[in-house]
Amino acid sequence: MDGLIDQLVHNPWWWLALAVLLAIAEIITPGVFLIFVAGAAAITGVLAMIVTIPPAVQFVIFAGLSLACVALGRRWYAGHADETQDPLLNDRAARLIGRTVTVVEPIVNGEGRVRVDDGTWSAAGPDAVVGTRLTIVAVNGPRLTVDWPTA
Repeated sequence: MDGLIDQLVHNPWWWLALAVLLAIAEIITPGVFLIFVAGAAAITGVLAMIVTIPPAVQFVIFAGLSLACVALGRRWYAGHADETQDPLLNDRAARLIGRTVTVVEPIVNGEGRVRVDDGTWSAAGPDAVVGTRLTIVAVNGPRLTVDWPTA
């Protein structure tokens, strides 16, 4: 068994196999940084094919390349953010601003409840009776700030 492990460690092809496995893992779980580590494994494998490098040094090279590739990848992604057609896609609260809601519990002294879709939210705003239609102007955690609609 030790002979097999020794042969494997001294064979640079296993770095390329590791690169392929990491790339597949990135495809299965997108959004992770494994593609950069896969690149580091591939570069390490190519270097080990060109120059005879002891296995311990290969691991050091791989670790350094992994850090460098991840850092470069993060820097590149920061400068190349994807434009989206819906910038508020993952900000549910911000998507509520501007919507018209109906008062379901009277707003008295600035406190009450309003209906948004199929749920009710705590609301702060001008005094209003049940059935009044108001507009959401801000969201503060679980509380909506409402006001009279503007014309």
